Amino acid sequence: MPDRAAQITGSFVEALSQMSRFWGFPRGVGAVFAVLYLAPGPLSLDDIVQRSGLTKGAVSTDVRSLARMGLVHRSSRIGDRKDYYIAETDFYKAIRSILGERQNVEFSRSIQAVRESLDQLKHARGAMDEAERQFLLARLQALQDFFDAIDSLTRAVVRLDKLGIGNVQKILSVLK
Repeated sequence: MPDRAAQITGSFVEALSQMSRFWGFPRGVGAVFAVLYLAPGPLSLDDIVQRSGLTKGAVSTDVRSLARMGLVHRSSRIGDRKDYYIAETDFYKAIRSILGERQNVEFSRSIQAVRESLDQLKHARGAMDEAERQFLLARLQALQDFFDAIDSLTRAVVRLDKLGIGNVQKILSVLK
């Protein structure tokens, strides 16, 4: 039976690795989260290395990324100097945390740079080839629309958070 459990766990780790790549994160981020999510208790970096097959350096980097996103939390044991890690199991909290990254200074700067470039292009009539200007306008407008959608989603999640998780779950169950 343990072999079957190991196969299922391995499949899950691989699936989250692939999903992680889909969302633009390194494969290891998905693997580390999967290992921690399926662990019944906190794991050390060495435990994660053993279960994921990743290098200790990669695991350390991926754990820091996951911690920054609020998907992994540090834990400790009395009398043990090692750090241990546990996965966030409240997915609503995790989504809020990830969307909170939207408030990140670098992301805000990127949004501002796109907005400024778009404004400059809108006022550059006659200063450049019109076909190129239209092409650039379309591309930058699509990116701006995407950023606006992320902002709207973030605001909606924050509003939902004020309702409380129980009420959000009730609303979602009605929509199913």
